[in-house]
Amino acid sequence: MPKAFPEEFRRDVVAVARRKDAPMSRIAKDFGISESCLHRWVKQAEIEDGGREGLTLAEQAEIRELRKRNRLLEQENEVLRRAAVYLGQGLNPK
Repeated sequence: MPKAFPEEFRRDVVAVARRKDAPMSRIAKDFGISESCLHRWVKQAEIEDGGREGLTLAEQAEIRELRKRNRLLEQENEVLRRAAVYLGQGLNPK
């Protein structure tokens, strides 16, 4: 897993990259990150600022939470289905 950088550090690096004083490769090297990482940070910053289409970090987090909740509900539903089958086998109307 890549190491996490503080949000303030990311903002500072993105601000430097947006000034375009130097090539992205040079900026990334100077800050000790990969060029692809820098590109991702700049792209996400543009999305957050509304200058680019895509999901904001808040929207991404919401989707993760909804998927997690959906998995839980599907598991609970499966348990209830199995319980209904199990309990239904024990009932024999006369």
